[in-house]
Amino acid sequence: MRKTNHPAGTVHRFVIQSEVLKGNLLGDPTDRVVDVYVPAGHDGAGLPLLVDIVGFTAGGPAHTNWKGFGENVPERLDRLIGEGEMPPVVVAFPDCFTRVGGNQYVNSLSTGAWADFLTTELLTAVEGRYGCGGAGRRGIFGKSSGGYGSIVHALDHSDVWAAAACHSGDMAFELCYLPDMPDTLRALAKGDGTIESWWQKFEAAPKTPDSAFKALNIIAMAAHYDPDPEAWLGLRLPVTPDTCEIIPERWANWLKHDPCVKLETQSESLRTLKALYIDCGNADQYNLVYGARRFKRRLDELAIAHRYEEFDDNHSSVDYRMDVSLPFLAKALAG
Repeated sequence: MRKTNHPAGTVHRFVIQSEVLKGNLLGDPTDRVVDVYVPAGHDGAGLPLLVDIVGFTAGGPAHTNWKGFGENVPERLDRLIGEGEMPPVVVAFPDCFTRVGGNQYVNSLSTGAWADFLTTELLTAVEGRYGCGGAGRRGIFGKSSGGYGSIVHALDHSDVWAAAACHSGDMAFELCYLPDMPDTLRALAKGDGTIESWWQKFEAAPKTPDSAFKALNIIAMAAHYDPDPEAWLGLRLPVTPDTCEIIPERWANWLKHDPCVKLETQSESLRTLKALYIDCGNADQYNLVYGARRFKRRLDELAIAHRYEEFDDNHSSVDYRMDVSLPFLAKALAG
């Protein structure tokens, strides 16, 4: 049910035939659906562009689907724009779902060149069709894996993005990933101990068991952070299979992707942003609030402008936080 009587924007759908995603070890399709929201009374021309990158197990078009007991993102935008809380913007919702259950939005031999896809093919297609965005007029936002992708894109691609919002993004990898390594090894041990055996059973199952999430998530992170060209689908864990000891050289590859680590050498990138927003629930069940606090503390020490908020909730069903972040980004890009 719509929560506003203001006119509804339109959602367009088209397909990008990607070149940069070809050759990914997962064998994922390279033709990618993109939904694009254009606000009522506009054709997109001259408006800022926001790109919504979603959390693990989802794809961008999930945010444009009907949603019970609440708003989807286009309906949220209709309300925020219609009530004058934010200026009109175009928003793109790319399908970045992968065989391993989601996306961290970085380039990987295993999953594909997703950072390149977002910063080149996606922007070229959307901006070419709608006349929106352009230098200094692009923002990226997301929650969880999408929050991670947003902050990493701000660090790695500040020449492309002028604003970013990270909701409950993956940070402090030793807190959000290492605690799940023992359960992942126990899941693999129910078969022959290999990722290949576990994965084949997972994909062949008639339904996804709830108990599979930890192993699925850790295997997916391995695909993004440390793809091994000699392993099956490039998948290898950063711990020993029998004693769960960290393999230093493999774990080091993971840590290179940790925003808290990247900030130490790439902080100057964030100074160029028009807006940087970070938030996290103080009861986040994946320990992400501790990484967010570390990141915020270091931003303060470096005197990097940002907006940081903690809120009384956990990691789940926190789309309502977009009521804060989207106006913040849109106002900065429209100014």
